[in-house]
Amino acid sequence: MLRELLKCIGQYKRDSLLSPVFVVLEVVLEVLIPFLMAYLIDYGIELGDLSMIISLGSALILTALISLVFGVLSGHYAARASAGYARNLRKKMFESVQDFSFYNLDKFSSASLVTRLTTDVTNIQNAYQMIIRVAVRSPIMLFFSLLMSFSINRKLSLVFLGIAPFLVLGLYLIIKNAHPIFRTVFKTYDKLNNVVQENLRGIRVVKSFVREDYEKEKFHAVSENIFRNFSKAEKILAFNGPLMQFSMYVSMLLISWFGAKMIVSATLTTGQLVSFISYSAQILMSLMMLSMVFVMIAISRASAERIVEVLREKSDLSNCEEPVLTVKNGEIRFEEVSFSYAKKADSYSLKGINLTIKAGETVGIIGGTGSSKTTLVQLIPRLYDVTEGAVYLGGVDVRKYDLRVLREQVAVVLQKNELFSGTIKENLRWGNKEASEEELIQVCQLAQADEFIKSFPEGYDTYLEQGGTNVSGGQKQRLCIARALLKKPKVLILDDSTSAVDTKTDALLRQGLRQSLPETTKLIIAQRVASIREADRIVVMHEGQIAAVGTHEELLQTNQIYQEVYYSQQKGGDSPDVA
Repeated sequence: MLRELLKCIGQYKRDSLLSPVFVVLEVVLEVLIPFLMAYLIDYGIELGDLSMIISLGSALILTALISLVFGVLSGHYAARASAGYARNLRKKMFESVQDFSFYNLDKFSSASLVTRLTTDVTNIQNAYQMIIRVAVRSPIMLFFSLLMSFSINRKLSLVFLGIAPFLVLGLYLIIKNAHPIFRTVFKTYDKLNNVVQENLRGIRVVKSFVREDYEKEKFHAVSENIFRNFSKAEKILAFNGPLMQFSMYVSMLLISWFGAKMIVSATLTTGQLVSFISYSAQILMSLMMLSMVFVMIAISRASAERIVEVLREKSDLSNCEEPVLTVKNGEIRFEEVSFSYAKKADSYSLKGINLTIKAGETVGIIGGTGSSKTTLVQLIPRLYDVTEGAVYLGGVDVRKYDLRVLREQVAVVLQKNELFSGTIKENLRWGNKEASEEELIQVCQLAQADEFIKSFPEGYDTYLEQGGTNVSGGQKQRLCIARALLKKPKVLILDDSTSAVDTKTDALLRQGLRQSLPETTKLIIAQRVASIREADRIVVMHEGQIAAVGTHEELLQTNQIYQEVYYSQQKGGDSPDVA
């Protein structure tokens, strides 16, 4: 785990090294200050030597100022290193997520990934800053202060050795009991983020069903759970303060008691006792800071485990050693294809699929809910890989293509359309970032989107909110189709992507695709028979298998499933709800 995290330090190695270097210099000077104070008291103040007082006093001031400068520099480099490290962590995590296949994404909820990229990374950033500064400062300060204490009086220094085991045992018990709670808390944060995201995404539904109170209660329940767990963990960590204070006061009392007796017996000078008390304060302060580091590590350890879980997750989709870089045409062939979403599953979503689609052919796909229509087409651009069998595009197994090349030639308008915050132009250019104004207008005319875009005051420069919430469902679908057409693909897959479009616009869209893209293979998944009845062939899916293939007229004569769908929609006024 540590190795994975350290890889992200990257260009901030220099800052990460400079910070502890300046910390060491700062500590060395701080340790010298009590030593100079002892000399000032014993040989300056008590003897009334003014020149010694001035020289040692000046040395003390200079030492303190230089120590302050080193402290500021160490803080500067520590802040820069930790902030840069956090940036690299987020960047690497985000890049890892971008490489995930759908299978990998199914393992993490979006809320969980957001928590890991924000809260968990912030915890690691804070811990890293403490490690390269406080975790360096405290042991070195502890070592030098103990060394100086023993050089002043060995017997008096034994007080620290007596209190140390008590401190170590207490810190161990605190961390051991707090860590499991923090792991639970961060998992609950995922649930909280999920509740918030779900509520914001579906706020119109919440309001239309007057479910605000229910959503408040749901949020309160998760929030209360976090509060209880965090309170429990903080109560355990709260023992750290009293433990350190108790150790400090006991040590100071013992040092003062034994030190006073030694002064009376003339085995210790006043200056040495003052110096010794200063060193004892430094030692105990170092122990307190170390305890804070351990507490921060206890908190961040759970975050580190969650971050590394994302970094170690590798996509199950990858290029072969010498990938094919050209897609010859849009011919598609399924050979004995079976697929399961689980790696080890007894049941398959698709079973024994054999199907050949010629280049330029328009094929409709219809079937009941859960018949795996979407799953079938997702295998073509390798959003998932087949479990058994093979899918061929242009005569080549899709697993042999370079992934980027394959997906550039297979445009998919998914069931859940997604638009991003930005102008209509910016969204369309996801299909081709170099597209000209004329090309944008051309694909929008083809997708029946140009008319409504021009009705906006800003036209193609109209700003779309995140998710395209300021356009209707049908407009969103047409913009997504236009974006896909801009890729000029060899295969175009429309996954129920005209469900929110009226029948007239749907007919115009299909007519435009048929006339303008004769060489592009078109796969249209639809719930309405009217959307696919003019296709060259129609594939009827049932329970993960192909029930029948044929034209609209052939299937009306030979296939019972298709007949039921067609006649039920005829009776229902071509309702899209039946299949």
